[in-house]
Amino acid sequence: MSRAFAVVRTLVVGTVFLSIWFYWLPLWFAHIEGVSLAPHHPWAWTVFAVGAALSSWCAMEFALRGEGTPAPFDPPRRLVITGLYRWVRNPMYLGMALMLVGEAILLSQIWREMAALSVVLATAVAVMVIKKEEPDLQRQFGAEFEEYCRLVPRWVPRLEPLAAEDHPAVRRRG
Repeated sequence: MSRAFAVVRTLVVGTVFLSIWFYWLPLWFAHIEGVSLAPHHPWAWTVFAVGAALSSWCAMEFALRGEGTPAPFDPPRRLVITGLYRWVRNPMYLGMALMLVGEAILLSQIWREMAALSVVLATAVAVMVIKKEEPDLQRQFGAEFEEYCRLVPRWVPRLEPLAAEDHPAVRRRG
């Protein structure tokens, strides 16, 4: 039951969060500039879709494996080091970055505003991850998180996924 409820919470929180960053802010920019989508960029839709798929996969890992959501007020109860988290510690943020790139291409009239939004978001995320998220995870999960940080990079993915023999928690959860 807790996993099902975590999935529902993740869907609600994710919808609200993504609506703000990928609909309401660009819509606000669009009213300023009179913007329309540039549908002649099918690869932009592909970039956006890949980012959305990565972020969604990560959010579901939080719900199903961690029994929580990506929201700071409802974090996972278990350390999530499965799925894409075996390659990089912050794949959800990387997926969101791809979504912003795809959207900036689709909204070519406001690409400068979208680029500024991306820089602001990337800076805020980097500071939040280093100053808040990682210390919170360290307090909550202790040595298990320390070992994970030692083995898996924060932003640049590993060439091979974290293997079960490399981290005991992967054996238990993977």
